[in-house]
Amino acid sequence: MRAATIVAVLGLTLGGAAVITRVHAAPEATGSAPAVTLKSAASFTSITDPAARSVALFTEAGKVIQSPRCLNCHPVQRDPTQGDAMGAHNPPVRGGQSGHGVAGLPCLSCHGVANVPTWSDSIKSIPGDPKWALAPVEMAWQGKSLGAICAQIKSPARNGGRSLDEIHAHMASDHLVGWAWNPGEGRMPAPGTQAGFGELIRAWVDTGAKCPKA
Repeated sequence: MRAATIVAVLGLTLGGAAVITRVHAAPEATGSAPAVTLKSAASFTSITDPAARSVALFTEAGKVIQSPRCLNCHPVQRDPTQGDAMGAHNPPVRGGQSGHGVAGLPCLSCHGVANVPTWSDSIKSIPGDPKWALAPVEMAWQGKSLGAICAQIKSPARNGGRSLDEIHAHMASDHLVGWAWNPGEGRMPAPGTQAGFGELIRAWVDTGAKCPKA
């Protein structure tokens, strides 16, 4: 059987009911490539200029923000992508403005509360989390430069009214954000750890939340 036509049949429990979900899976990366490291916030203390240090801290955090694990769920067009190659979601779906899918095909049709292994060689697991959904539309940034993403993140007028402290708390402790470091078999985790990423964001805020050039 060719990989592109393999059908993974999963038994998921949604709302207490057993649901059998068929997923026509496109090939995904195996996750065998070496992981990208993430420098600690403390490693930037030698940069004496606070503004320059702030830019350097966000640039390092950008390794996570611009990784496939984050970008796949932050699409500007509101349609999720998937895999390390960020290909079109297969089967085709629409995220909708709510980020939870559209009427008749919500995300929870296939995505449960946790990652679920499959029997397929082309896609080894179906990702899941209790809050599985696309990022809010005001946090859509796939295809944007790191500088543009930074400016969007720090602007309450463009980030859903969030303060920098709220942005830090979300990135450092949100469970769905943390999925990026536990993405299931067949996917490369985000660089570093969520704790290290949170420390970079905290240090970025504390040094003035300066942005790289767009």
